[in-house]
Amino acid sequence: MIPASPSFADSEEIALDGSTRPTTPEESSSSSPILRPQDDPGHLTSKPRNNSRSLASTLFDTNTRTPPVRNICCVGAGYVGGPTAAVIAFQNPHIRVTVVDRDEKRIRRWNSQHPPIYEPGLNDILRIARDGSREFAVNNVSNKCDASEGASEATPASECDGQCEAQKEAAISVGARQPNLFFTTDVAKSISEADVVLVAVNTPTKSRGSGAGSATDMAAFEAVTAVVAQHARPGAIIVEKSTVPCRTAQLVQSTLALHRPGVHFEVLSNPEFLAAGTAIKDLLYADRILIGSNNTPSGYRAAGALASVYASWIPRSRIITTNIFSSELAKLVANSMLAQRISSINSIAAVCDATGADVDEVASAIGADPRIGSKFLKAGIGFGGSCFKKDVLSLVYLAETLILPEVAEYWRAVITMNEFARNRFVARVIQCLTNTLAGKKVTVLGYAFKKDTNDTRESPALDIIRTLEAEGPKEIAIFDPCCIPSQMADEIRRFVGPEVLKENGGPVAVYGDAYAACQGSDAVLITTEFDEFKNTPNTKDGLTIPVRPKARLPDPRPFGQADEPTENELLALHSYLVQSSETATDDPLDRLNAVPPCSEDCPDCQVEKVTGTKGYGASSEHVPKTRVDWKKIYAHMNKPHWVFDGRGVLDIASMERLGFRVESVGRQSRAFQ
Repeated sequence: MIPASPSFADSEEIALDGSTRPTTPEESSSSSPILRPQDDPGHLTSKPRNNSRSLASTLFDTNTRTPPVRNICCVGAGYVGGPTAAVIAFQNPHIRVTVVDRDEKRIRRWNSQHPPIYEPGLNDILRIARDGSREFAVNNVSNKCDASEGASEATPASECDGQCEAQKEAAISVGARQPNLFFTTDVAKSISEADVVLVAVNTPTKSRGSGAGSATDMAAFEAVTAVVAQHARPGAIIVEKSTVPCRTAQLVQSTLALHRPGVHFEVLSNPEFLAAGTAIKDLLYADRILIGSNNTPSGYRAAGALASVYASWIPRSRIITTNIFSSELAKLVANSMLAQRISSINSIAAVCDATGADVDEVASAIGADPRIGSKFLKAGIGFGGSCFKKDVLSLVYLAETLILPEVAEYWRAVITMNEFARNRFVARVIQCLTNTLAGKKVTVLGYAFKKDTNDTRESPALDIIRTLEAEGPKEIAIFDPCCIPSQMADEIRRFVGPEVLKENGGPVAVYGDAYAACQGSDAVLITTEFDEFKNTPNTKDGLTIPVRPKARLPDPRPFGQADEPTENELLALHSYLVQSSETATDDPLDRLNAVPPCSEDCPDCQVEKVTGTKGYGASSEHVPKTRVDWKKIYAHMNKPHWVFDGRGVLDIASMERLGFRVESVGRQSRAFQ
């Protein structure tokens, strides 16, 4: 029996409203919670209980006590759970954060110098939260006042000197940090010790059974909820971090009551709004934190406890509170609206190809309207990733179960247009290559679904490779600057088939070098918008120019509170000093502890030795990557040097001056004029 512990919520507030009773197809709890208005017409008009105090007033009332959070467990060590837990631990050194997963290989990698995911900035967070740090001293004077940099034009030299001397006299000592981020496979123990349990497991689209092709597969989420129910301490706060269908809180509350009758838990919705490639930035400088709770006093207190965790670095004004169902639905709607914009501009790209208009010029013109804005108006081969398609389909399924066929049809058209954009691109490739790929080599540049990540889930490149392989080419060469070749090959083996790999007699070969992949190619396809693939000049006076010219980062000093810099300020100073240093260093503050050593039989180290792929992953984020030399590629390609730009990263006129024949989505070339 789990010993009783102080509750986070009053035990009298146990259940959700009776109107939220779960209804699932064929009484199965492993698929999306759905509603059947014809069976329960009253629930659509039911209203939350009227309480005298609102959630917002509870959160921001300084006289209201919220329970302290000292231990957080995150179930799921993937693209959401890992970075989220890392940043929470980084910003809250007084909170123990444990990430649990039953995948031993994944946990081993999180505890090593080979994290399983690549995100810019993640390594800096891990080195502090997971490994701890040493005591160090930092000078609270900006380099803009340093004599070597010269005084500011706006500040008289004498005044600047006085300011600098005053600041130099007060160097700041920053204490050592103990590790407070842990990764383990001991699920039960970690859950039982937690005040807050974050559930961040995968919720893909169902592939079979009722609702296949649109409903969310809740099997993993339901299984984890059952484990949490069995081991969580009484009064623990259970938080939905996974993207789930609206009204999933019913399923969670029901599962908790089934396994632990009479024991009170509070359920919150706290969806993530992270974009692959910028996840750490999105967490450190979030534009909003959304917390949904039950409309009860204990629900408000639970939301206040979670809000206090985020408030250590997020302004209170950016913490949005809603009822729990609004929070669940808001996440689905946010992703669906973004997907809709991509499909909309891709539909216009098809019109541009037929009329001679340029989709970039059209997007620029309409994006200048502040009511529309310029974001997510880049035409190409459509969206990928684990979120957009799944969440749009979940919204479609919700509308269908609510008997709203017009709504379902509207959102399903977003998916239809996305597939149209991808299929149209491949058809164009085949048409330009005289309707046959027999005896020809095709190179695919980009395997991840978007730049600056190694996330390949629902990648458009995988569908394109599958379609091209059916045309019988001599070779399909694949290169990606962020993905490890051996892992790409493993994924193609699983999702396309082992027979397609060159080692098994098939045409697909994965490369660790872009030039080798393009050697002898009849066509190059750009399927991910990596900056490395752009065609701006990459040499100057014989020197290689990095992908991103070093935009000078600002020196964050002097700090807002001179005697106690925040972790965000120290991280900004770290990045500034790394960029400014004339010698390569990953520890300019002399703060970091040693990276955890790998065992002698570490499979990731063995892969690096065998394939020469060292530099992939989190440890490579400060290594500048360079743009490919398109002149060099041209020299080793077969005529007529076809390039198919599926992401709009190339300047077509410049490429054509080199001799390439370029086809791009919605953008004009001379090829068929």
